[in-house]
Amino acid sequence: MLRKAIAVLLGSLLCAVGINAFFVPYHLIDGGMIGVGLLAHYVWGLPAGLVMVFASIPLYIWAWFSYRPYFYNSLHGLLISSFLIDVLAPLRNWLDVSVIISAISGGLLVGIGIGVMLSQETSTGGTDLAAQLTGRLIPWNVGIIIFFIDGLVLLAGANVIGWEAFFQSLLAVCTVGIATSTLVARTTPSM
Repeated sequence: MLRKAIAVLLGSLLCAVGINAFFVPYHLIDGGMIGVGLLAHYVWGLPAGLVMVFASIPLYIWAWFSYRPYFYNSLHGLLISSFLIDVLAPLRNWLDVSVIISAISGGLLVGIGIGVMLSQETSTGGTDLAAQLTGRLIPWNVGIIIFFIDGLVLLAGANVIGWEAFFQSLLAVCTVGIATSTLVARTTPSM
């Protein structure tokens, strides 16, 4: 339990810093529910973390009926990461680095944060939860599944953020996917 709690706190903190300090200043998006939350923030000014919670409800219903340990293990990850994303919003004007450095740095922080949580069989919920559930059905690396879902969200948001930010966000999503898959592959026993 203590390892999971530490993983959730550390992973959520890394995700929140990556999103607020590196993604939001350039209107970059991540994929999955984080991307959905960021798109809602950019379009309507809604708190990204709060949108993540509400958008994740259908996935939690799926987890409840499919594999309850994922429901229980990721619920606190969703709530803590969403809370920290909204609380750490002041970091949005903290750094002044290039957009490419921002995409890579933010991607590394978010990817490591998600990977830390997934390595302890917990997550930020959302599409991480969907990837964990899907990973139980097909033998794919969870990081690869997340990368695929993230790409779909990124494509859906291209018209909102514009094509330049789309390609910069694509770099961020690739970095998240590589960091997550590398960390999960190192901590998951081979089948």
